Amino acid sequence: MEITKAELTSAAAASQGNFPASGSQDLMGSEILVKSLQAENVQYIWGYPGGAVLYIYDALYKQDTIQHVLVRHEQAAVHAADGYARATGEVGVALVTSGPGLTNAVTGIATAYMDSIPMVIISGQVPTAAIGLDAFQECDTVGITRPIVKHNFLVKDPRDLAMTLKKAFHIARTGRPGPVVVDIPKDVSFKKVPYSGYPQTVEMRSYNPVKKGHGGQIRKALQLLLAAKRPYIYTGGGVLLGNATNELRTLVDMLGYPVTNTLMGLGAYPASDRKFLGMLGMHGTIEANNAMQNCDVLLAVGARFDDRVIGNTKHFAQNERKIIHVDIDPSSISKRVKVDIPIVGDVKDVLTELISMIREGSTRPDTGALAAWWDTIEGWRKRDCLKYDMGSGDVIKPQYVVETLWNMTKDADTYITSDVGQHQMWAAQYYRFDEPRRWINSGGLGTMGVGIPYAMGIKLAKPQSEVFCITGEGSVQMNIQELSTCLQYNTPIKICALNNRYLGMVRQWQEIEYSGRYSHSYMDALPNFVKLAEAYGHVGLLIEHPKDVEPALREARKLKDRTVFMDFRTDPTENVFPMVQAGKGITEMLLGSEDL
Repeated sequence: MEITKAELTSAAAASQGNFPASGSQDLMGSEILVKSLQAENVQYIWGYPGGAVLYIYDALYKQDTIQHVLVRHEQAAVHAADGYARATGEVGVALVTSGPGLTNAVTGIATAYMDSIPMVIISGQVPTAAIGLDAFQECDTVGITRPIVKHNFLVKDPRDLAMTLKKAFHIARTGRPGPVVVDIPKDVSFKKVPYSGYPQTVEMRSYNPVKKGHGGQIRKALQLLLAAKRPYIYTGGGVLLGNATNELRTLVDMLGYPVTNTLMGLGAYPASDRKFLGMLGMHGTIEANNAMQNCDVLLAVGARFDDRVIGNTKHFAQNERKIIHVDIDPSSISKRVKVDIPIVGDVKDVLTELISMIREGSTRPDTGALAAWWDTIEGWRKRDCLKYDMGSGDVIKPQYVVETLWNMTKDADTYITSDVGQHQMWAAQYYRFDEPRRWINSGGLGTMGVGIPYAMGIKLAKPQSEVFCITGEGSVQMNIQELSTCLQYNTPIKICALNNRYLGMVRQWQEIEYSGRYSHSYMDALPNFVKLAEAYGHVGLLIEHPKDVEPALREARKLKDRTVFMDFRTDPTENVFPMVQAGKGITEMLLGSEDL
């Protein structure tokens, strides 16, 4: 039975008894929670109700400044809040119930943790008296989430709620960002206590992240950088999270040094600029990987020398180089690779100081050595390692879909999300990101199923922007139920499914590493995605020929107010190249099928 608009208006009018003013009388814990969220200027919450959080949902019903988005699965709630946080830089907020509500959210929490995304996840809990008694829908939220959060809280007294929320948001957004879980027992949400207002400030003796880098270390780093013969600037997601892209661009342009971004750092420096060597790592370019291995001074900013970036550490250590590492998190420095000049601090502040020192000093880079280094790099770049064969022209190449999309949207206000697999790598390689926070993907955990929820979260925050989800027929089915959420909340996203009928990255590894034994990587019973999209109230398009790729994308873009699912039937044999195999060094690349 559907509720009419008139009934909704009537119900809303009946519930206009908004919360009393701060300090005027006692409030329920759930009301204090909502007031705290309002004080943090939270605009959206993604969630799913259940018994342990019904008082919180009742409090949300009585206000009109926060929009709650009802997802179809708790994992998607956290992913959508995560996508919102990545695109906006704000703290994403999700709300789940106890027990399975929380355990369903775990994958989303771990995804955000691995990529250092600022989030607050509010979970319901059984009443305090029932904790530990195996009550209905009870789980040890604090214990389960401890390894995958920056911090977590179990609130046992409603008088602690406001300060706990203040701490949670402070921890989530400062230092190295990350998710914070606040677990609220049901009795804490309905008890009434005096409320005297949301705290203006917070002090935590045990949590004081360093913001300003050590001046002496920055001076040492500058001397090393300016004396370099083969310098290289390697940046990761920390530059985006620290809102330091303008400072990075200024530094690179002042010095004229080559620069690379990790998968998580794409967009920090414009891909269209000649000084950008492309993404580095397992599926990075020849020029980016060779420069990483052969530079004599490496400036690493907001990156962590991940295994997918440098490959085998012994191989990486074969060539001597001096390494400067700038990061907000001291535990990331010298974790995998020993560095020469560690600088702990906010990357924006450190880069600002570095730029200031260059301007004030008279020393400049060695132009002759730098020119020779660029000549070497251009030699590598001539290999054109991202060139691909269109074949006979009767089968759609997945790279072509991404390139076509980029050509059509590069001058538009566009966000790209992806799931995880071959399509993710092709998106990273062939969509050339010039601006920060436009590329939204799961890098650290590599979570399939994030693409649609990410896109939903972004579209809600950026309704005038175009939001495309590049996915595969495997990944997209993991949270495809969120097409229902897209319809209910009018988030018209565009889904580009590169459908090769395989779990493509698994198949590629099985071809290369397991002698072509394709164990359970073929998708043998796929749905009709066009009909499925239509069943959810959206538009579905089937594209089977290269000549139809551009018209389909153009048609989807015209349908501004509709979610469009484009099922691109792509070449099932296509592999992602370049590729560095597990255990190999980053210069030991396979460049194509001829290397197999």
